Formats: sequence, C-alpha cells, structure tokens
Amino acid sequence: MLQVCKNRLVSPGRQAERMVISITIDVEDWFQVENFKTYIPFGDWANKELRVEKNIRFLLDFFDKYEIEATFFVLGWIAERIPRLVQEIHSCGHEVASHGYNHVMCSKQTTEYLKKDLTDSKKILEDIVCQQVYGYRAPSFSIDDDTLGVVAECGYAYDSSFNSFRLNKRYGHIELTHNDKRGVACQVSNKLYEFPISNLRMGNCSLPWGGGGYFRLIPFSLFKMGVQYILKREKAYLFYLHPWEIDCGQPIVKEASRVFRFRHYFNLNRTLSKLLLFIEAFKDCRFITCYQYLAEYYHL
Repeated sequence: MLQVCKNRLVSPGRQAERMVISITIDVEDWFQVENFKTYIPFGDWANKELRVEKNIRFLLDFFDKYEIEATFFVLGWIAERIPRLVQEIHSCGHEVASHGYNHVMCSKQTTEYLKKDLTDSKKILEDIVCQQVYGYRAPSFSIDDDTLGVVAECGYAYDSSFNSFRLNKRYGHIELTHNDKRGVACQVSNKLYEFPISNLRMGNCSLPWGGGGYFRLIPFSLFKMGVQYILKREKAYLFYLHPWEIDCGQPIVKEASRVFRFRHYFNLNRTLSKLLLFIEAFKDCRFITCYQYLAEYYHL
C-alpha cells in the first residue's frame, strides 16, 4: 500500500526510513516572557494587547501548506481567554500540550504550587479539546529531576523541557546518561519520557541549536549544517519557536535593559524567511508531533 506524502508516493518502508523533525511552538504572548517579568508583572497582563491569536493562525496556515504536524505547548492563561484558538490548533491536526498556566519558572514555585499549575493547565486544555493532554514544557526550560517527578505525578506522559545548553542560568538540568534512549527521546521512569531540545554536541560542550533566539541569531547556512549533523547522528531533531518571534509589529518594552531588548527583538523581521528556508531545506524529513514520535519509538 502506498501513502501520499508531500505530493509524492512513498511506500510504508520508505516512510519509516525518513528522518524525523518535531516542530514545537511555545504558545505565549510578547508580554509573558521571562525577560520582561520585571517590567510587566502578572497583574498587568490583562491590560496588554493580545497578539498571539493572529500569530498562531499564521503558523497554522503555514504548517497546513507544508503538511506539517506540530506540537503546541499552550499556556493555560491564554487557553482560558482564547479557547477557540486551542480548539483550532487541535482541529488542524496538531498536538495540544501544556506550557503551564502563567509562565512561572518551575524553580520559583513550591511543590504544591507547581502541582496546581500542572493540573490546572492540563485540565483547562483537556476540557477544550476533549482529549487527553500528554506533554508538558516548563517555562524557560526550568526543569530538574524533582520537577520531573511532579510532572509524572500529575498525569503527563512526557516532558519536553530539558535544554542541555549550560550557559543560560534559567535552564535546569536532569541526568539522562543512564536512561533508555531511542533516537532523541529518553525514558526517565515507568511513567514518563523526556523529549529534550536538540542541541549540537562539540566534545563536552553543548551548543544551543534547537531554535528560539538562537535560530534568529545563527546564520542560516551554519544553522542548517548543525541540524544536518544532528539528524545524521540521531535520525531526529526537535525544534522550538515562539509565536511572538514572527511578529515584527509587537510593542517595544522600552524600560527593559539593552541585553533583554536585544535577546527579544533581534532579527524578528527574518524569522519567517528563515523558517521557510528551514522547511525547504529539510522537506524530505517527516514532520510529526512529539507524542507521535514517542508512540513510534516506545509504542505508547
């Protein structure tokens, strides 16, 4: 039996041989990022312009054009205010997962608060899509081994929060050396799997190659070479992006420091063109969701 894939006939055997890319979107708006917390506290969020809906709809149309299935890690705060957007993501065939409720780093929460954050955001999303939510991504990749235990306890099947780049102090660390690793994913317990961000290993160093601001900063020709290297080694690659990173018209937070402004606004006008180059460069890969990947490798 043959399957049509990207306008080509592909046999099931050939389908299985193709390398895999999982595109993930952290669904948060421009005023919710960690770099702006000092200048835009949680109590001011309700007064800020919501731009995430327009940006997500653009990405949905973009992914539909290129037959891409992606994973959207959605903040519960946004889901409560724009439930139709979450339903639309789901209806377009993408995976809906949790990014927590209000983008508070796990390292800044008590265990009880974290449990509430995880369970509340999961329930909000499940009530909207009428389907189980399997995945979680911690704000600012603020994960550690203790947090993983809480994630599993709250009923998630996988976490996708580990970023091995060590020079960002917000990123947490988990030990995956002795876990059952298949492709780019690991089984960390009987109940939980880890789907880490794909970074470039150079000796004992880990270079940030998974997307976000690093995707905007690194010249595309060099970024492409790094992804090719990761795919050659792992046969899979995990990429992440935020909807505000395609939005050149978002407000400027003038009070923020020069460093934070640079990190947030640098090359926003080039993100879409680079994303198109990325899709075209790796069009022979399969673009699947995180849960689909884990289902194939671990038979979930």
